[in-house]
Amino acid sequence: MAIQIAPSLLAADLANLAAAAAAVPGADWLHVDVMDNHFVPNLTLGLPVVESLARAAQQPLDCHLMIADPDRWAVGYVEAGAASVTFHIEAATAPVRLARELRTHGARAGLAVRPATDIEPYEDLLSELDMVLVMTVEPGFGGQSFLDVCLPKVARARAMLDRHGGDIWLQVDGGVSLDTIERCAEAGADVFVAGSAVFGADDPAAVVEALRGLATGMSDDTR
Repeated sequence: MAIQIAPSLLAADLANLAAAAAAVPGADWLHVDVMDNHFVPNLTLGLPVVESLARAAQQPLDCHLMIADPDRWAVGYVEAGAASVTFHIEAATAPVRLARELRTHGARAGLAVRPATDIEPYEDLLSELDMVLVMTVEPGFGGQSFLDVCLPKVARARAMLDRHGGDIWLQVDGGVSLDTIERCAEAGADVFVAGSAVFGADDPAAVVEALRGLATGMSDDTR
């Protein structure tokens, strides 16, 4: 599949998210980090903000729920306007049921794993999913350094998805930048979340296209 870039609004000016969305017109998605100060030690955006952002942004919203009890709250983000909702396997009680509910409500269903969580035990869930997210930092805060130790897991996830077949995307999130995206693409990722690298730049739109170019070139070279 084509490379996709999803700038993370966690690194944008939270007082003007509509302007942040407009600053990256070429982005495939807007990545929205939802944190509840329970599953992770940070508190960010919630349903009212997602609902407002969905009305203001041209790009579809990719909501990453770093929250306790996603079984209860995830569908609400679809109803608020998210086109893709990713929940953490470490927090979900009934992941198959939850993924099916997300799909039934019209969203793509994603499953995320923290750096220390193995991906292999969840291979049987792939038929219920549209995306797998391998975290390349510990979830909770933006601006962290990329964890190279996660790259072998990205490669194993790629092999697992290829064995399974179908159109399941492989996303990486955490420390993705112009310096690290090629390694992620080489390992097999095809959807890239970048926060500080994009919104910390003077020209966020140009960085989005530069990231896409680097990832596309590496993907073409390795597949």
